[in-house]
Amino acid sequence: MFDPRRAFLGLGLLAIAACDSRPSSEPPRALPGEASSKVAASTPASASSTPVIASDAPLVVVLGDSVAAGLHLSADEAFPAILQRELAAAGTPFRLVNAGVSGDTSAGGLRRIDWILKQKPDVLVVELGGNDGLRGQDLTGVESNLRGIVTRAKEAGARVVLLGMQIPTNYGAEYTGAFAALYPRLAKELDVVLVPEFFAGVGGVPDMTLEDALHPTAAGHARLAQNVAPVLKRVLAELSIRSTR
Repeated sequence: MFDPRRAFLGLGLLAIAACDSRPSSEPPRALPGEASSKVAASTPASASSTPVIASDAPLVVVLGDSVAAGLHLSADEAFPAILQRELAAAGTPFRLVNAGVSGDTSAGGLRRIDWILKQKPDVLVVELGGNDGLRGQDLTGVESNLRGIVTRAKEAGARVVLLGMQIPTNYGAEYTGAFAALYPRLAKELDVVLVPEFFAGVGGVPDMTLEDALHPTAAGHARLAQNVAPVLKRVLAELSIRSTR
C-alpha cells in the first residue's frame, strides 16, 4: 500500500495512525442525500454530474478506514464517491454507503460487520488492514479478523471485493512480506475478488499523498478509483447477469 522508500517516516506514520481515530462503533458515513439507516434509495455524491441512481440498483458498501473516509477531503472527493460517479456515467450505476471510519482496524471492521450487513449489501468492498500493519499488529489476528469479515459477508449473500494492502519495511522485510501475502492468500482461500495493488500509483508518488505522506490527495483518490473500477464493474456486471437468469 505504501512505498518502502518512506520507511524512514516510521514513528511519524504510527503517530498519524494512532491519532487519526474515531470509535469503531460509529455507523457508516452516508453520502449527501443518503440515509445511512435506510438505503432503499440513494443520491450520488455529486448530483450535478452524476445521474440519479435508481432505488433498485445494486448496493455497494465500502468498509474501510481513513482512506475510504477521505480524511481531510470532502465526501465526494473520496474514492468510493468517485467510483460511484464514474461507473454510473459508464452505465454501471450502484447505490453507495461509505462505511469508512478514520483509524479503523481489521478488528474494528469485524465489530462493525454485523451492523453493516443489516443494510443487505450486494457487494462489500473491504479496505482494511493498513492501520494494523502500521502498528505492527500480530498478523495471525489480522488474518483472522479479515477472514471473519469476508466469511460473514459471503454467508449474508454479498459479493466481496478485497483491496490488497502493503506497508513500509519498518518492522522488517519478513513482516512486510507476510503482511502483503495475507491478502492474495485470503482471496484465494475464500474465493473472493482481489484488487492486488490497491495503492499502485499513489504510494510514494508526488502530489498523490498529503503532507503526512500517508493519506491520498484528491488526485490520489482519483487514481485509487481507477485501480478499483475495472474490478468492481466486472463484479456488478456479473450480478446483473445473475439477476436476469
